[in-house]
Amino acid sequence: MRIGELSERTGTPRRLLRYYEEQGLIVADRLPNGYRVYDESNVDRVMQIRGLLDAGLPTRIIKQILPCLNKPRVIHFPDATPEMLETLENERDRMTDRIRCLTRNRDAVAEYLSVVREKLATG
Repeated sequence: MRIGELSERTGTPRRLLRYYEEQGLIVADRLPNGYRVYDESNVDRVMQIRGLLDAGLPTRIIKQILPCLNKPRVIHFPDATPEMLETLENERDRMTDRIRCLTRNRDAVAEYLSVVREKLATG
């Protein structure tokens, strides 16, 4: 698929897709006319990248952990320094805290909706 279709299917601007390619996060083949052509697997890959970016991970860390998200899983660790492992542990803990916060907020919104709907139904 061409970059426009990948952009549309993932909701990711073309400019960001080009950036992901520059960072080595996704790979595109090139047609003779220079157009980028992406494999179908890039749809899931871009969604994973966006999720990790939304979680606050920088692209340099995302690039290192993306292989762990493939199936079958192929984990590359030759450049896994103690500092990188500590950074990943901190990011994991930060994500866990964010998940807890999001869960509390989701539950509060759900409770509010339930109460409002009940009030509206009873008049």
